[in-house]
Amino acid sequence: MTRIVEKETSPSDFYRAALENGTLVMHPYCACGNGLDEDYFCEKCQRECHCHLIICQDEATLDRVRRYIRKSSQFSGFKSKLVEES
Repeated sequence: MTRIVEKETSPSDFYRAALENGTLVMHPYCACGNGLDEDYFCEKCQRECHCHLIICQDEATLDRVRRYIRKSSQFSGFKSKLVEES
């Protein structure tokens, strides 16, 4: 039988999230680490990015993001993790 192995360590486009004055603020980044504008096009990689991962600054931000993922259809396609998690 053939075993399928998926790479979990491959870089992906992501949002960096933090709570600022009680409000969730997210900024998009390409997998290469380059910050993205509103069009999500990476000038460095010359490609359109698709962010499906939210990297949270701290536990409070992670809790808020996970609550949104559970309760909001707009967040249902996202995964989240803390900045320190691998």
